[in-house]
Amino acid sequence: MSDFTQARLAMVNSQVRPSDVTDVRLPDAMAAIPRERGVPKSQMGRAYADTQITLPGGRAMLSPRDFAKLAQAAAIRPGDVVLDIACGLGYSTAVLARLAETVVGLESDAAMAAKASDRLAAAGADNAVIVEGKLADAMPGQGPFNVIFVNGAVAEAPAAWLDQLAEGGRLVVFLRSGEVGRATVFTRSARTIGERAVFDAAPPFLPGFEPQPGFVF
Repeated sequence: MSDFTQARLAMVNSQVRPSDVTDVRLPDAMAAIPRERGVPKSQMGRAYADTQITLPGGRAMLSPRDFAKLAQAAAIRPGDVVLDIACGLGYSTAVLARLAETVVGLESDAAMAAKASDRLAAAGADNAVIVEGKLADAMPGQGPFNVIFVNGAVAEAPAAWLDQLAEGGRLVVFLRSGEVGRATVFTRSARTIGERAVFDAAPPFLPGFEPQPGFVF
């Protein structure tokens, strides 16, 4: 058994399973997908640590615990079509592809999008694809999506994300205004959007999605 394989199993058993992750498909998927392929080479030694991993462009990869709990909150079903926003180097897309029928990973950084496509192929995720585009726009003209999963914190969810939810669709995202944020599930029902917080966490903001400074006289 390789060191990475041992570290992956330790991550699942010490960070994921004890964190109220009761959907057994999630730890199984995270045990199967090599997380070290989803981080920059300089940080492969930290791939399974209980922390965020720094990505290019001021971005970060969610910690294993935060990722697993947010994915569970999305209640992904086998027939769902999922949009994975800010997918980075493709790890999240590969894991979500184990839960859903189809996953589209959206990445604004061209270099990361290209690498994510290669790593997705290596993971055997043939029901997933990486697309380059603006994160705030989601996928206009595509969808609607049963689930929209966001890899990072935002001050507020853009209307474009909510508009692209299917009936009964769920947007899962960390809303944050201060030091601590809340993992939040938005659910579409007819023309209304419901909202509920599910757990606290403090992942970094996605660049460009920070709170805007208020007007000062």
